[in-house]
Amino acid sequence: MPPSITPLEHSKDDHDDLVFLEEHPAGAATAGERSVWRVMIIDDDEDVHSTTTFALGNLDMQHRPLEFVHAYSAGEARDMLKHEQEIAVILLDVVMEQDDAGLHLVRYIRETLKLSDVRIILRTGQPGYAPEIDAIRDFDINDYKTKSELTRIKLFTTVTAAIRSYEQIRKINDSRRGLSQIVQASTELMTLHGVRNFAAGVLTQIADLVGQKTCGVLCVQECPEAGCHELMVMATAGDFRRLDNCQLTAELAPAVLEAMELALAQRRNVYHPEHLTLHFAGKASRNFVAYFELARPLSEIDQRLLEVFCSNVAVGLDNVELVTHLHNAAFYDQLSKLPNRTRLVEILDATLSGPAKDDATLSLVDLDHFAETNDALGHQFGDMLLLAVAGRLQSRLGNELTVARIGGDIFCVLGDSGQVNPALILALFQTPFSIDGQDVQLSATLGLVRLGEHDGSGADALKDADIALKRAKSQQRAGHFYFSRSMGVEIRERVRMMHALRTAFGQNQLFVVYQPQIDLVTRRPVGAEALLRWQTPDGKFISPDRFIPIAEYSGLIIDLGEWVLRTACRELVKLRAAGHLDFMMSINVSQVQFRHPYFLDMLRTALEDTGAPPEFVELEITESMAMEEPDLLIKMLGQIKQTGVSIAIDDFGTGFSSLSYLQRLQIDRLKIDRAFVTEITGSARGSSIAEMVIQLGRNLGLAVIAEGVEDERQAQILQNLGCPLAQGFLFARPMNAEALDGWLNNDTLEGAA
Repeated sequence: MPPSITPLEHSKDDHDDLVFLEEHPAGAATAGERSVWRVMIIDDDEDVHSTTTFALGNLDMQHRPLEFVHAYSAGEARDMLKHEQEIAVILLDVVMEQDDAGLHLVRYIRETLKLSDVRIILRTGQPGYAPEIDAIRDFDINDYKTKSELTRIKLFTTVTAAIRSYEQIRKINDSRRGLSQIVQASTELMTLHGVRNFAAGVLTQIADLVGQKTCGVLCVQECPEAGCHELMVMATAGDFRRLDNCQLTAELAPAVLEAMELALAQRRNVYHPEHLTLHFAGKASRNFVAYFELARPLSEIDQRLLEVFCSNVAVGLDNVELVTHLHNAAFYDQLSKLPNRTRLVEILDATLSGPAKDDATLSLVDLDHFAETNDALGHQFGDMLLLAVAGRLQSRLGNELTVARIGGDIFCVLGDSGQVNPALILALFQTPFSIDGQDVQLSATLGLVRLGEHDGSGADALKDADIALKRAKSQQRAGHFYFSRSMGVEIRERVRMMHALRTAFGQNQLFVVYQPQIDLVTRRPVGAEALLRWQTPDGKFISPDRFIPIAEYSGLIIDLGEWVLRTACRELVKLRAAGHLDFMMSINVSQVQFRHPYFLDMLRTALEDTGAPPEFVELEITESMAMEEPDLLIKMLGQIKQTGVSIAIDDFGTGFSSLSYLQRLQIDRLKIDRAFVTEITGSARGSSIAEMVIQLGRNLGLAVIAEGVEDERQAQILQNLGCPLAQGFLFARPMNAEALDGWLNNDTLEGAA
């Protein structure tokens, strides 16, 4: 047996407490009416159809069973609704073919098909896709639920309330002009933004419905379930305007308070010849109640109209609160209540399109080392500190400015350039902030944009300010920097290069070349350095000095570096198969690549997969890498050495190496930078630095190789100084794998001859 309707009428669900017009007894459907309630389910999930019909299929509502009509897409529903008759309730999924397919269908039902009677209950399995403000405002939507909250009882209650509403609308529509007033009133109410505006609109619409002057008060009771019974005034009209924005008490209006408390206690509307009290059962632990003075008693039909109107207003109040909550969540920071990034962009766009643009400045205010303070003293302390900063920015800089919070510890100040002044803003941080009895000294770094010099959108201005902020932080903390056009060009070029590099890597425009390394005594090749090159489709070469820093900045160097390592190892294996057994392959490793947590695993896997012998693979790291966090590097190099791979320090002599650390690094070879090789013949200092490196290598038992050798005189001097190895244009330019194989074979033949 299906559960009885009677016990549900006494439940705490808001809808079940609404009072409707007189209901027909079972089996008393009038001529032309169906003996069932037709419920249309529109959802692209078949399980939703089956679970809904299973939950409601055997139940009677308002003395009639339900008949279900199924549509599995918004498009199918459009076609069916052109022909289907007497659909009482539509259970409509918000997200179907598109994220807002359900909302567009609501517009089609109300505007194109002109179906004003059918009740629409929006449902969604994705709470992030809430009904848009326009849809809620413009159309008669009965309810909005997430699928997870629609248990069997709540689903039954929600559909029952919708059917009751549909039944009463149909009855009134057949016999009373009041329906059009109710629909019009509801529509007009939904155009009002904010709960207080909506509440004031309710009083106006009550007066229109009963044809009397507006004289009343509407209150909200917060958290009644928690025992809080205070009534806060939301809207007033007529003689009650004296009660604006206060708590309703017996001293202020004893008769009003008594009438409201009675309606709330009985959870129903109370009609009196001289006044009426309307109860709007709200959700989220909030109840609304209105007191309205009457010039004459209400007729029975007026009372019935008000019952239906109240059911709509209850839903409307919930929807307005939902929209207000969504609006605040979307446009305002939840901690400080300041405008967030999204709202700031809107304000910037308005400023840029108005006369204030020429004298306006935008400043980002980044708190220095806030993360350390937050971690050390706790997030609650950090939140109080952020609130203190927000309060000081708002109170000290002037009410004409816009202060926003767009990130964790980043605020924004927008306004006249005279007030958005770096000196004024930074001066605010000279005085410590008192938080929970503790003084905290903060500093800030600023990135500023003069909007009069800016041609783009608000979002672009914010990006430019961020660029200026990064430049300021790179130079010094507690400073500031103004954005300039040259900075924008530099950043945009970097971004363009980054995207182009990713595309080039995916389209095989990058390749590896090899520069032979030579024994200076025998002039025979002993190895090669693998070098990455980029050639665009139009034949142009991009210098590694340009694209390697971009690869490191973007993180692409991780994939690029692994690809170079594997390519070079495969080439080493081919060369060994061709008979070049005593041949070393040197491969550069960037700092970003070297610091990656899986670098060691990547190296071992590459050696295993390619079959390259580790003892003939050399990794080159720069001297600056070797000296940054040397203790960590020593540990890492020790693990790399266990694989059998050798280590060389590239560009040696350009940094400030500590010899004590150099001895502990377990390196195998020093590489003399090309600048010192050039000095051998082109500088008054001659070979002093090159000679020092060669001597240092000899003393430490390290191999030494010179790079950038371009003429025979440099080669002879290096050889005389005791440098055993060299590479450079004098011997061979970098070449691709095929050319290297041919070059080595020719060298072998010449040696044999």
